[in-house]
Amino acid sequence: MIKRRLPVGAEPAGSGGVHFRVWAPLACKLSVEIEGLAISPLTAEPDGYFAGAVADAQPGMRYRFRRDSDAEAMPDPVSRFQPEGPEGPSEIIDPGAFSWTDADWRGRPREQLVIYEMHIGTFTAEGTWAAAACELPALAELGVTCLEIMPVAEFAGQFGWGYDGVDLFAPTRLYGRPDDFRSFIDRAHAVGIAVILDVVYNHVGPEGHYLNFYAAAYFTDRYDCEWGKAINFDGPDAGPAREFFLANAGYWIDEYHLDGLRLDATQAIFDSSDDHILAAIIRKVRDVGVGRITFVVGENEPQHAKLARSPERGGYGLDALWNDDFHHSAMVALTGRREAYYTDYRGSPSEFIAAAKYGFLYQGQRYQWQKKPRGTPAFDLPAESFVLFLQNHDQIANSGTGQRAHLLTSPGRWRSLTAYFLLMPGIPMLFQGQEFGASSPFFYFADYKPELARQVRQGRGKSLAQFPSLATPEMQGELADPGAAETFRRSILKLDERETHAAIYALHRDLLALRRDDPVFGHRPCRVEGAPLSEAAWALRYFADDNTDRLLIVNLGRDLALEPAPEPLLAPVEGQSWHVLWSSESPRYGGTATPAPVDDDVLRIPAETALIYVPSALTGDR
Repeated sequence: MIKRRLPVGAEPAGSGGVHFRVWAPLACKLSVEIEGLAISPLTAEPDGYFAGAVADAQPGMRYRFRRDSDAEAMPDPVSRFQPEGPEGPSEIIDPGAFSWTDADWRGRPREQLVIYEMHIGTFTAEGTWAAAACELPALAELGVTCLEIMPVAEFAGQFGWGYDGVDLFAPTRLYGRPDDFRSFIDRAHAVGIAVILDVVYNHVGPEGHYLNFYAAAYFTDRYDCEWGKAINFDGPDAGPAREFFLANAGYWIDEYHLDGLRLDATQAIFDSSDDHILAAIIRKVRDVGVGRITFVVGENEPQHAKLARSPERGGYGLDALWNDDFHHSAMVALTGRREAYYTDYRGSPSEFIAAAKYGFLYQGQRYQWQKKPRGTPAFDLPAESFVLFLQNHDQIANSGTGQRAHLLTSPGRWRSLTAYFLLMPGIPMLFQGQEFGASSPFFYFADYKPELARQVRQGRGKSLAQFPSLATPEMQGELADPGAAETFRRSILKLDERETHAAIYALHRDLLALRRDDPVFGHRPCRVEGAPLSEAAWALRYFADDNTDRLLIVNLGRDLALEPAPEPLLAPVEGQSWHVLWSSESPRYGGTATPAPVDDDVLRIPAETALIYVPSALTGDR
């Protein structure tokens, strides 16, 4: 019996040669054609599997499978590498050949995470794993502790976001070879950064996938998925499809030493069986990653708290969920606009306080934009169950012009809300370039064949038309073409802006140092309470057992004089007074300095400023 790492795919055998196994119930006969070798028939096994060993095969050789007497042979659906793209031959990869140096790496606890969302193709001018790896020390010095890599499963074309992957076990050839990916992760671990991978288990891309060539039961018509046919996790013959995706989840943790996964659009992962595939995926990640800390975060548009509860409490066991509510509220506060899915937010102090204390803002209330309730109660989930962000790949691209959020508001407001976001109890996530106020936009881009490219371009315009400001003929005519190479090139970061935008870079570095090193901000979980101070200002107090509380005041409006101030959260620790520890208006960050916070015994908060207060001993004149 051959000992395999995966139930399917091509794997070098310990005794020499390569063992092949594939699920192909649509075939009567199946053979493997390896370049330079004779055709090798595979042996039929129960339930539609075919398997066999080829003694002369070795890593580096390229191969395809031929079904019955078909005129054309097809790539392996479990290919570990597609050097010529999804329509080319598969390459035999030895998953054990890479020399890892991370034997002592144990991962990062959830409470330490500062996530950085990265698209490898646009993070550097080269767009490769090797080039991105050179920037890892700078990210570690900034304070990043976890990278969330946008999907890398092989997809059609020369550029794309990766959410249209078709070879789910093959890192795309566009960024390098599989061992280049391994080297990137190995170097990240060496500088103390965990790496999780964004994976798409709700559909496969429209171009270049061959799963239907082998088995129709990978997909189902029982559910509607907006991006293509839904995956069959609970219908007839679902067992091998479940096995395929479970193997994929474990594969990234095992063969690439990844620290976890980000699960895309979990609301489109349909399963009515007793053992939901999401729960099974989490178990798989934990089992394969035993001995290390693993982290799995989900995107879930309906905001179902069940996903982040433990199995013992009836949940699926995800570590965290993306919190869109916080982003939407922040964008309203930053821009003043309440269009489309921003309609149900006011960007008010009470919303920012609630996000810090309770996570989701909608936990079952009616959502006017969708004309139905949104969310489920999540009061029992700790703050670290929510990933918070001011930007991500979707939301920047959905601005229509691809502009970053800091260009849609004033510098003071951006600095102030950045301070709040990075010091909130939840898990902060930066989108690449956010830390230095990147000037480059980030568009939606995908390199499809002409007819599909036309459909995608039209669909993109229709989707953005939900925003009245983007529905006008003038704006529709200005939207970037997703299929144009120039759209992709314009999205590439200019990393030298770390120096030319040094002030905003220093802001992020200093705030992340406070989050990490300050005895109160750095202690999690922490107890917080908040109170509105005006229509645009609020206070959040971080309580410490040793009376070293921190007080964070954010004012997104005009100059504010707190007179009178009947708010107990503003009261200093007994026998002490408040002292300004940090100000977003420091000239170091491009501000205009902060005047004395107390004038004639009145606490004054400048316009568009965030201030952090710490207790200090009373003196004779205070």
